[in-house]
Amino acid sequence: MAAIGNGITFRKGRDLSAWIGLVPRQHSTGGKTKLLGISKRGNPYLRRMFLHGARSVVAQAERNPSALSTWLADLAGRTHRNVVVVALANKMARIAWAILSKGIRYRASELVVA
Repeated sequence: MAAIGNGITFRKGRDLSAWIGLVPRQHSTGGKTKLLGISKRGNPYLRRMFLHGARSVVAQAERNPSALSTWLADLAGRTHRNVVVVALANKMARIAWAILSKGIRYRASELVVA
């Protein structure tokens, strides 16, 4: 909260993720876009905290069924575990931006499978 503020500094969630360093670096030429690894620019402490939080959620995802754990399992079937962790950290940063910028409470009930 001290580093981000109330979130209005960033126009959208991707801008916050880029500032933290959680979105892929882009290399574009001739109309072709190539996404590289995460940029590692921005705030290293916040990036580390989001990654550690995402790592713990991924470790607990199998034990607690939810829509998020289903999304994580599908993603884990297609790609490496570290990519899954970074994707979840990116999602968590965007959720944090939405909560901060709109001034609403987090509703985890929308992520629970009935």
